[in-house]
Amino acid sequence: MNMNSNSAVFMIFGATGDLARRKLFPAFYSLYREGKLTDHFAVIGLARRPRTNDQFRSDVLESIREFARHEVQGDADWNRFVEHFEYMSLDSTQVAGFHELRKLADRLDEKFHVGGNRLFYLALAPELFGQVTTHIREGGLLESKGWNRLVIEKPFGYDLASAEKLNRQIREVFEENEIYRIDHYLGKEMVQNIGVVRFANALFEPLWNNRHIANVQITLSETVGVEDRGGYYDHSGALRDMGQNHMLQMIAMMAMEPPSRTNPEDLRDEKVKVLRSLRAYRTPEEVRSHVVRGQYTEGEMKGTLQKAYRAEDSVNPNSTTETYFAAKVYVDNFRWAGVPFYIRTGKRLPVKTTEVVVEFKNVPDNVYLANDHRLEPNLLVFRINPMEGIYMKINAKKPGAEGVIIPVAMDFCQSCQVGLNTPEAYERLLHDAVRGDSTYFTRWDEVASAWSFIDRIAEAWSQSSDDLHPYPAGSWGPEAARELLARDGFRWWPVNGQHEGEVIWVEGETK
Repeated sequence: MNMNSNSAVFMIFGATGDLARRKLFPAFYSLYREGKLTDHFAVIGLARRPRTNDQFRSDVLESIREFARHEVQGDADWNRFVEHFEYMSLDSTQVAGFHELRKLADRLDEKFHVGGNRLFYLALAPELFGQVTTHIREGGLLESKGWNRLVIEKPFGYDLASAEKLNRQIREVFEENEIYRIDHYLGKEMVQNIGVVRFANALFEPLWNNRHIANVQITLSETVGVEDRGGYYDHSGALRDMGQNHMLQMIAMMAMEPPSRTNPEDLRDEKVKVLRSLRAYRTPEEVRSHVVRGQYTEGEMKGTLQKAYRAEDSVNPNSTTETYFAAKVYVDNFRWAGVPFYIRTGKRLPVKTTEVVVEFKNVPDNVYLANDHRLEPNLLVFRINPMEGIYMKINAKKPGAEGVIIPVAMDFCQSCQVGLNTPEAYERLLHDAVRGDSTYFTRWDEVASAWSFIDRIAEAWSQSSDDLHPYPAGSWGPEAARELLARDGFRWWPVNGQHEGEVIWVEGETK
């Protein structure tokens, strides 16, 4: 019997949904093609709608052809892979179906010599999480001789109270070390590279503190609107959809202390310390002075007129839900005291990108070269998505010129070296989950600390919508977001060569 840690019966709840089609099935195929998934596995697709195995396998093939990094290599290769996939129609509200699911899982376990390992992946609406986990236990699915793990998609709750309730429900069935809460940004190559660059290079760690860093900027911008998610988004908004998870997790990765060991819990301990050190906004006035919320209005993007958020399908025409927010955040510990972390995210912005910019303090004024030149600050930039790479901006003499200093870039372009075929976040996270590596999944105390911070902002916003700033689709957000930095003497730095300000530097040229 094979008890390989990469062996499991994967049960995908919500197998006919968009996440499974775009991310999960392509991830399975990439792992299989690269030898990270052995032949000792099975995937059971679960959803309400009726599908035959042949129909399901055809859906999986279409998904892989459209979204996978690897092309299907002939019928023999495909048939060896797809024989591991079976479909079962399941009403997740009725426990009877879970007894049938157990029988199917047992049969596939024996057929593929899995060894009793089971991974339950809930690609479902969050309100179903608690009920499904209870039915998993009542259906006898946890009684195998291998390990059991539960993978849950965000959002984990709507606020701290609902997250606590959901966690209690799940913990009645699974232990904390069996629960894998996904924040797919933690699976991205360049997010994981943040820790490597920081802790594997003696050049950076001595400078990684408030004596040398002026500010840190994190941008997560989207060009799309709410698409067909208007109903969900109008209930959630940018703060809960992006702020509570992706943005705060990236702050934690940038600000955490080096873990004492490579153990996953040690790394997560350090992230929790950062989240607990976030300076809380104590009053609605503090929220208004530190946080900007916006909502896109009608505007032109690449020659096409885009409608306002309030005109989107399934959105309240009087909605005060934010599609943009920017915030000044402080991490109150000895390393970061006084250093602002500026974060911004929004929809209908000019560029789709995720970048982290570390701005170092400038050389003193009125000394040597600074006396005669306007020197730009040094930057270290992590390009996370869609182009991946790291670059540093330094000041240097312009070739052939007398006394002219210009900013130049020292650029490591990962996408240029390996193309856009780097592993998807879900490949890494699925592989980690089946191996029992929880490093890049969020622990409950991380979730609770993040909600504690976000809830204060949401509470202040619920009292008044007077501070909701409109911004045209295709712009970089409300003017108030620029003023947020300008008050401190800073400006938003360009992302992917796009900047709303007066200074753009690309490939060593100032424009």
